[in-house]
Amino acid sequence: MTRADRQGPHRVAYDKNRKKILMTQNVCGICGKPVDVKLKPPNPLAPTVDHIIPVNKGGHPSAMENLQLAHATCNRQKSDKLFNAKTNKVDVKTIGNRNLPKSLDWTLYKSS
Repeated sequence: MTRADRQGPHRVAYDKNRKKILMTQNVCGICGKPVDVKLKPPNPLAPTVDHIIPVNKGGHPSAMENLQLAHATCNRQKSDKLFNAKTNKVDVKTIGNRNLPKSLDWTLYKSS
């Protein structure tokens, strides 16, 4: 069975929102690092569009609120997992919608 964002009425809306995300966002919603939208697959840092709530877990396949920019490797590692704040035993300030390990403390980042 094919996912709803790959066929049918959601496909057009998904493609439209995907283009908006690639033009307007530049930071991975999973790891918080910059994404170079000029990279192309199979580069592991190529941009992809991630479903915040996976489609197979009830997430809307084409809603803008359920889509975010991500690196291909970050999206692959996240797979169809959900972020659950109840399982977070450490009191950590979470940036974005994921509580995944980060290589830098992005809370201290100051844009110039």
